[in-house]
Amino acid sequence: MKKALYILIAFALYNCEDVIDLKVPTSQPKLVIEASLNWFDGTNGSEQDIKLTLSAPFFDAEVPPANNAIVIVEDTNGNQFNFIEDNTTGVYKTTTFIPQIDQEYTLTITYDNQTYIGTEILTSVTPIDYIEQNDEGGFSGEDIELKAYYTDPANIDNYYFYEFISDIPEIPVLEVYDDQFTDGNQIFAFYSEEDLESSNQVVINNYGVSEQFYQFMDLLLQQTSDGGGGPFQTQPATVRGNCINITNPDNFPLGYFRLSQAYQTIYIVE
Repeated sequence: MKKALYILIAFALYNCEDVIDLKVPTSQPKLVIEASLNWFDGTNGSEQDIKLTLSAPFFDAEVPPANNAIVIVEDTNGNQFNFIEDNTTGVYKTTTFIPQIDQEYTLTITYDNQTYIGTEILTSVTPIDYIEQNDEGGFSGEDIELKAYYTDPANIDNYYFYEFISDIPEIPVLEVYDDQFTDGNQIFAFYSEEDLESSNQVVINNYGVSEQFYQFMDLLLQQTSDGGGGPFQTQPATVRGNCINITNPDNFPLGYFRLSQAYQTIYIVE
């Protein structure tokens, strides 16, 4: 009797299973602009690229490229740089860019019968002086920490964007700094990774950025560190970049148009 009862209960539970069609809020795709023009030390900065994609639903595995756009960057000296799409990748390239510190540049994108514009200044940056390694960092006292020291120019408002790329995580660690309380002093950018070991390589890219980009990235990093972003959580407010849609202002793009002097340092963990 008991065996029959167990079979009936199991049968009832099995037949009560429903397929749930999860409804995730969606919106019309927006143009996403990844336009970071970096003049790395030791190069002439002529080769640059801009990536254009479209925003996609949360569960989509692929991000669609924005194809067949017209992408132009102009400076105030009248130079015009045309970015041509590489096949159908959504990556637009030029080999004729002319970088100049403190020069203002305007990005114009025409896509799907709408025009997007952004303006920014190519910002200088100071190089890294040296890197200091601490083998007793973190909560455990066993993590490896790196400090990349640099000297901030005095009596000038400076903003820094640091990118740390190691052998461990797939996603780079990003940090932004200002000199509000460290003007004219030697200070450091900080990096720590729990699984970092001796002989690992860490690529450190440091960029000079504008105050507007500093504020933009600082907000993005705060949202990331707060742990939001799941499909069932309250989504953070959209952080707008410096590009606008002059055809339809309500259909604003995502992303940012940035120009930076940059240095790259490769450090091998001891």
